[in-house]
Amino acid sequence: DAVVSSESSGSSGINAEYGGDAVEVLTPANFDAKVLNDDSVWVVEFYAPWCGHCQQLTPEWKKAAKALKGIVKVGAADVDAHKELGGRFGIQGFPTIKIFAGDKKKPIDYQSQRSANAIVAEALKHAQTVAQDRLAGRGGSGGSGSGGSKKGNPADVIELTSSIFDKEVLDSKDMWLVEFYAPWCGHCKKLAPEWASAASTLKGKAKLGAVDATQFPDLAQRYGVRGYPTIKYFPAGAKLDAEEYDGGRSAGDIVQFVENKLEQFAEPPEIRELLNDDVFTEECREKSICIVSILPDILDTGAKGRNEYLETVKAMGDKYKKRKFGWVWSFAGEQDKLEESLELGGAGYPALAAVNVKKNAVLHHRGGFSKDSINEFLQYVIAGRIAPSVLRKEVPKLRKATPWDGQDGQLPVEEDYSDLDDIELEPLKTEL
Repeated sequence: DAVVSSESSGSSGINAEYGGDAVEVLTPANFDAKVLNDDSVWVVEFYAPWCGHCQQLTPEWKKAAKALKGIVKVGAADVDAHKELGGRFGIQGFPTIKIFAGDKKKPIDYQSQRSANAIVAEALKHAQTVAQDRLAGRGGSGGSGSGGSKKGNPADVIELTSSIFDKEVLDSKDMWLVEFYAPWCGHCKKLAPEWASAASTLKGKAKLGAVDATQFPDLAQRYGVRGYPTIKYFPAGAKLDAEEYDGGRSAGDIVQFVENKLEQFAEPPEIRELLNDDVFTEECREKSICIVSILPDILDTGAKGRNEYLETVKAMGDKYKKRKFGWVWSFAGEQDKLEESLELGGAGYPALAAVNVKKNAVLHHRGGFSKDSINEFLQYVIAGRIAPSVLRKEVPKLRKATPWDGQDGQLPVEEDYSDLDDIELEPLKTEL
């Protein structure tokens, strides 16, 4: 399977693949209404347009949807375009198929073959189970309702007016979500406890506000509010414009949206040089996975070449910053005992590996030291598609090293033997 990418493709691609057929196109705006609040059994594919396995599944998925039409509903959600759905349902790879039946809050992972026959058989099995549960009086209807959310404090929602809006929201460095509502609006009343719960959960991370659009129509007009409730997202830092929030309206959906945004704008990890054992402990022994890069000697690359390698590693660190990997580097021979333990460098430099010290395991990157090659390697690591090697030698304590000064390397100074002619040598004595 392909692994969840941290970069969006920029367009969903799903309409071209599924629009107009029996497969329902699912987005954050319609997911709850169509799937969670519907009594029907749903089979949903979470996918990315660029994923080869997803493309292979598409014709089978369409066949299954056509066969199940009127019996079980079949949908597809482009998680590359709608990452909040991926985060909400814990999607780690593409394609992921989940079955929403009975308790819609606890979807079931589909584990069978990816053929139309297998998908239809599994969907019908769950539909039969739901029907039998209903006959036995065990419920099984799909509506998720508003229950289950942590009760929040309404005081954590900041009431905004025309006189304070700019100062509180636009001049603030905080992230804001602002609800525009009307007191008579039924959907707004239903949202209120979810909004308060999210505000309490996100306290200290982001601020949630509310504007009574009937009292402050100038604000509603300013942000193009045409219906209630309307939610606008204002990013942390400079706020050039507001974005429309089109996610789900449960507290969990709102919290997940904010946390995804916080991760999206998080600082990339530091790529640390292995100067001592403390660095290795903090980045590798104390984290689940660390990425170790051993670069060529500075005499082989110069400062320019080394910086190019480090820029490649930094780009990968930024791309996978949500994974909380440790990232460290050294150069050939500087930490030779570590290289020996990890079996790095035998095929030359640069060399890269993913290391899990706690599990005594290492996965070696075999391709070129390019962004594309390393990205593919890390995707396979996350998806578990590479078998790890067991470390044959215990990882040693690292020795202290001198930090690289950013300069080109210098050849060692050799002895100058240019004045040998001036040296007086004693004549050789020979015995007859």
